[in-house]
Parts: sequence; C-alpha cells; structure tokens
Amino acid sequence: MATPDESPAAKRWLPLEANPDVMNQFLWGLGLPVDEAECGDVYGLDDELLAMVPQPVLAVLFLFPITCQTEEERLQQDNEKRDASSKVYFMKQTVGNACGTIGLLHSIGNITSEIKLQEGSFLDKFFKSTASMDPMERAKFLENDREMEVAHSVAATAGETEASDNVNTHFICFTCADGELYELDGRKSGPISHGASSPSSLLQDAAKVIRGMIQKNPESLNFNVIALCKKVAGAY
Repeated sequence: MATPDESPAAKRWLPLEANPDVMNQFLWGLGLPVDEAECGDVYGLDDELLAMVPQPVLAVLFLFPITCQTEEERLQQDNEKRDASSKVYFMKQTVGNACGTIGLLHSIGNITSEIKLQEGSFLDKFFKSTASMDPMERAKFLENDREMEVAHSVAATAGETEASDNVNTHFICFTCADGELYELDGRKSGPISHGASSPSSLLQDAAKVIRGMIQKNPESLNFNVIALCKKVAGAY
C-alpha cells in the first residue's frame, strides 16, 4: 500500500505475507535469537482462543484492509495532538508495502530491554543506530538500508501466496509501553494510546481494540492477528 509520506519516486517493496513462519525466519535471520521469541497465529479474539496463545506476549501484529473509513479516521487522528511516552519506539513509513517490516521493527524496538538480540546483528545495529533519531529520520535510514531491503525481498517471496505489490491491506503493531497500550502505524503521525495496559494483559487489551476495528468492516475477511511471544525456558 502507498504511504502518505511516500514521494512519487519512492521505493516500493513486495508486501510481507501474514505468515508467522515467514516472519520468524525473517526476524531470526536479522538477529533475533531463535530461543528468545517467535511469532504465532492468533486464531480468534474470544477468551478461549486468546488463552491458547503462549505467554508472555511481547507484541501483537494486526493486518487489516484499508478503506475510505480507515483513511478518514487516520486523517482525523493526525489532526489531534497526542502525547506519547518517550519510551515508545516509533518510526514513519516512507517505503511502499513496507508495513509488515515496520510492524516487526516496532515490535522488536519496544522490547529491546526484554529480549537479547545477537550482538552485532542487523537488528542490534539498527536499533542502536536509530535510538536518538526522530520517526522520519528512522524511516529514511530504513529506506536507504540495502541489507534490510534484500532481507525483506527474500521474506516477501517466501510466503505461500504469490507476491504482488498491488495490495490494499496494512500491518500495524500493538505494544505496551510505560503502562499504556500503543497502536504503532507508520502511516500515522505518531503512536496512538488506547489507555492503560500491562505486559500480562497486552494480548487481551489489543484484542479489544482489534475487535472494534473489525466491527467497522464486518463484510471483509482480510484480517489477520499474529502475536510475538517470548520463549520461556522449559516450556517445550
């Protein structure tokens, strides 16, 4: 999907499939240790199905269709002044169809104190290099990073469906920072707070927001929810 901050000559990548296996290989290849965390499907948003998701949940990714209504809401939110915690790692999206990668970077970027990235890996260097940048500077840094562009391309062609750059769906990330649930969407001007949350209730709190978003477009089946879960020693 094109982005509001994308110039006419901007890069466009192939979209990342909403497939936990693809995302895992992508993240593990960039420096997330296999025994630290992994992505998995969330099969439904009722309590019984949420209870099946391994805990602790570190982040929630949501894929949804972009509609006239979602665009109106985005523009309305961009006109509202919002204060977000300085502890939230947020970046803009300037590369077309990069929302899956940016969703994953948002997921990892807000849990670097809870997981240990491989020293000197792409992710380790990326977050250290962009730590003091503003959201647009981070976007430009990503746009100019050849290693990430290649990794994204490999991941985008590894899915089960044929990759096409003509899509109207979009990935966002939900994370808990400073006791609040934040929606992180690189097409928006900044993080959106959805109220109080905690690491233990992150999945349930995100599911509540996601249910509301799905109810606004009940006829679509183009929704996917994926959880990034921390692996717990001895849990297997």
